[in-house]
Amino acid sequence: MAKLLFDPQQLPIDGIAGEPALSLERLAPDWLRARFAAPPAWEPEASEQPFLPGVAPKPAAVLVPLVERPEGLTLLLTQRTAHLNNHAGQISFPGGRAEDYDASPAETALREAEEEIGLDRRHADIIGTLPVYYTGTGYSVTPVVALLRPPFELRADPHEVAEIFEVPLAFLMDGLNHQRLSAELASGRRSFYAMPYRDYYIWGATAGMLRNLFHFLRA
Repeated sequence: MAKLLFDPQQLPIDGIAGEPALSLERLAPDWLRARFAAPPAWEPEASEQPFLPGVAPKPAAVLVPLVERPEGLTLLLTQRTAHLNNHAGQISFPGGRAEDYDASPAETALREAEEEIGLDRRHADIIGTLPVYYTGTGYSVTPVVALLRPPFELRADPHEVAEIFEVPLAFLMDGLNHQRLSAELASGRRSFYAMPYRDYYIWGATAGMLRNLFHFLRA
């Protein structure tokens, strides 16, 4: 994967998506289980354009972990360590490239979550998946959505994960918090979303997959 060619936080904001926030009813565990069990008709947004067209994307999966907190669901995310060759310092879901021995995207996501953040898979109640998201860096990513009920212990892999943190799902499921940005690169103009939260700059593929979760839940 290519190193980051620009700093997204230095770009001007093209606009705000602006759709109304989801009702709290739709952010409850039982409602989410029912939605994934009987999905409505809906349209995901377009994925990223590949930096190297014509190259077959490599399969990967991420865990979209929704934590059942007393004050409401939160989304568990990681910040990658600064020394990595790929996506250094960026905010991401736990996950990674599929291995030949992974029986399914869910197995990939659970294995990677165990390796990266020490999440024991017994705590993850998988409720469904979102459409495959194609990244500009050549991956076809399946987002695997799971509910996590505390207590559980986490342990960051110091080589890959600098920090583990949570963001209120209600904040992320509000179109007023979805910024649109774009950058001119040698491969052409690239557009993407950002969802800044406190000191965390959520953008790119992670924000793109969250947009699809937003559309799926509001359909």
